[in-house]
Amino acid sequence: ARIGRRFLGAGIGFGGGCLPKDIRAFSARAEELGRGESVAFLRQVDEINLRRRDRAVQLVVDGLGGSVYEKKVTVLGAAFKPHSDDIRDSPALDVAVRLHGLGANVTVTDPAAIENARRIHPQLTYVEDRDEAIRDADALVLVTEWDEYRRQLPPEHASSLTDGRVVVDGRNGLDAAAWRAAGWAYYGMGRP
Repeated sequence: ARIGRRFLGAGIGFGGGCLPKDIRAFSARAEELGRGESVAFLRQVDEINLRRRDRAVQLVVDGLGGSVYEKKVTVLGAAFKPHSDDIRDSPALDVAVRLHGLGANVTVTDPAAIENARRIHPQLTYVEDRDEAIRDADALVLVTEWDEYRRQLPPEHASSLTDGRVVVDGRNGLDAAAWRAAGWAYYGMGRP
């Protein structure tokens, strides 16, 4: 199977330089060939994928009481997938830019993609050190499933860095029960 089970879970959606572009190209070609049902299906796939990003932003807004204005939001990840510095059509950066547009003070951290992200989105704040990025954040948003964020960030450690207690798990990669037990308001994508 080319698309494995781990890529089919609920979350913030897909990005990158290939799949989103391919879906749009297939849609255009299907339209040229008069394949209305295929066109509608492919457009719906693209629209649903983009709405997942809207949902992540809304979870942050809701978690912070209805407004992100002048709140520090730390976005964990910039690349569209872990183990990469590729930021093409990155859901992570799209969410970060949208939050910034709503008035949030957005800090982005990523083990590999900071320089690429900074070139494209200089209006955001970038911090290489994960713990320094988390320090004093009002909310954390996991958007790229790096092990540094999923497995190597105990909620108790995050609690020692900030009084903020809102975490939005855009990849369903965190242990919701552990984060809640540590006093965090946990918001996952596609699960309670």
